[in-house]
Amino acid sequence: MRTTAQALESHFTDRRRRVVVEAGPRSPWISRLLDELGHEVIVANARMVALIHKNPKRRDPVDAESLARLGRVDPKLLWPIEHRSAEAQADLGVVRTRDVVVRARTALINHVRGAVKSFGGRIPRCSAEAFSAKAGEHIPEPLREGLEPILETIAGLSRQIRYFDKQIDALCDERYPETAVLRQIKGVGPVTALTYRLVLGDPHRFPNSRAVGAYLGLTPRHRDSGEFEPELRITKAGDELLRRSLVLAARYILGPFGPDTDLRRWGLDYIRRSGDSKTSKNKAAVAVARKLAVLLHRLWITGEVYEPLRSEASRSRAA
Repeated sequence: MRTTAQALESHFTDRRRRVVVEAGPRSPWISRLLDELGHEVIVANARMVALIHKNPKRRDPVDAESLARLGRVDPKLLWPIEHRSAEAQADLGVVRTRDVVVRARTALINHVRGAVKSFGGRIPRCSAEAFSAKAGEHIPEPLREGLEPILETIAGLSRQIRYFDKQIDALCDERYPETAVLRQIKGVGPVTALTYRLVLGDPHRFPNSRAVGAYLGLTPRHRDSGEFEPELRITKAGDELLRRSLVLAARYILGPFGPDTDLRRWGLDYIRRSGDSKTSKNKAAVAVARKLAVLLHRLWITGEVYEPLRSEASRSRAA
């Protein structure tokens, strides 16, 4: 059948059925539509189903039959996922669009810096927001015709980012006031807090706060065999934007402007124990991001006031 609302409604209007849908760009609205029609909808995570993901002869009819058979036997074999609501999907779309614009601006800034450097010039270090205003006077004359339009584009992208920032602030204040609890941690701003809130959805669906780290792909892979336990990279499962936002927040916490907190002390101690190298700092940022994800979930669940040095306060009370 055609993948349209009209075609789906005409086909699924009789008796109640169990419908298995493979996760993809269309699965959110299809699953919501079928659910409204009264059917049991299972959205399968095909990447976790080896029968589909590792099939060397993948075709739509073959995949559909595999999904149907697994859905009939045991839906848990499909690693089902739950899509967020249409409202939450639209709000998260604002955050994702802002991220695309930010990355486009970064790519253009890097292009301008590289082009100027190739002519022996150099643009002084400045913020991305101020780049379009400060870079013009440092562009060599032969490059002006090609780069000045890009500076205008960068200025336009900065205006769009400011517009999205206002939208995100309004969403946090008006529709998702619980993000204020998450923003108690310095380094977690409205963008990270709103992304965290929308990606996780219902905080009570996790058995405990520690499960959030694994859900976001911030825990290492395991491939142990006997006494051999190799050190592997993180799984990078879950939402890539939220994982990247948490790592950026962790880098701020560990950076020169980061406040004195338990997270910062733990991360700096990790770096000292591992050796003060770039690799150690990267690992520490990921480890702090994992702890930050767990802490944010705990604050969200309890609504507690954040104590930056809770561990030290506990030791002082015990003494």
